[in-house]
Amino acid sequence: MTNDVPLTRPDVRLEAREVFGIDSNLVVSGFAEPAEHVPEIDEAYRFNPDVTSALLAGFTHNRRVLVQGLHGTGKSTHIEQVAARLNWPCVRVNLDGQLSRLDLVGRDAVVLREGRQVTEFQEGIVPWALRRPVALVLDEYDAGRPDVMFVIQRLLERDGKFTLMDQNRVLRPHPSFRLFATANTVGLGNLNGMYHGAQRLNHAQIDRWDIVASLNHLPAPEEIEIVRSRVTSFADDAGREQVAAMVALAQLTRKGFEAGDLSTLMSPRTVITWAENVDIFGDTALAFRLSFLNKCDDAERPLVAEYFQRCFGRELDGSRALAATA
Repeated sequence: MTNDVPLTRPDVRLEAREVFGIDSNLVVSGFAEPAEHVPEIDEAYRFNPDVTSALLAGFTHNRRVLVQGLHGTGKSTHIEQVAARLNWPCVRVNLDGQLSRLDLVGRDAVVLREGRQVTEFQEGIVPWALRRPVALVLDEYDAGRPDVMFVIQRLLERDGKFTLMDQNRVLRPHPSFRLFATANTVGLGNLNGMYHGAQRLNHAQIDRWDIVASLNHLPAPEEIEIVRSRVTSFADDAGREQVAAMVALAQLTRKGFEAGDLSTLMSPRTVITWAENVDIFGDTALAFRLSFLNKCDDAERPLVAEYFQRCFGRELDGSRALAATA
């Protein structure tokens, strides 16, 4: 990571209705030309209006935005695709259990300078991003370790200044630095047993986020079109009918999860994976077993097989055997 800091600021104004296809009169800031770390545009991506409006407020008005939702709903992708259309550099950091405070802040390291070993401070991702026109996205925000979370808390203050204790320096954020996060819960921890590793978060820290947006499953027609846009072999009328049945099955698993009948559910990501596997194996039932059924608890598989029968009008291969062993 270099120490030269670009002074670039947004230099164009864009109409949200035209760029993102949402019903909004928002005019947002962006960059005329893409730079390093700008994500690639996915032309098939469909934007959730509420979440898009929240993210655009984050980019244009420097609001800290937390996007919460179930796994596989595309929280991080949503942020990236907004950044891509604004030509705003975007860097993602996963707050898994292995990420330490030193990874975020930086540490002393031994380097070679003119053939001699010297100790030099290597800055972490936070000070690097803070000094640049970059959108820093903290993925799995509710899985971060306590020491990591307190490093982040200072960034959530109104002025966002960051102190490097080892360097006796106070960093001021670049005018175009932005901060976002994604989480499966809103700091409530692993209440339903679905998200192992999710931590209960300090309410004072959650309160520092200016905007909390919720991104969950799309309406069936939109989910169908997203799957078809990702897997082009389903672009014809027969493909639409098949994907509609797949999405209907996914929705049954979500209702079953909400009712406590299932311990897992099909995310939109899983539906796309299933469609891709149908392309590979040429068999809808086999692809379903490999994409989702084998992830389910043995006792729940007969119910999932029943969902398949209801949506496709035929039994899932081996469903009788599943019922016999249940």
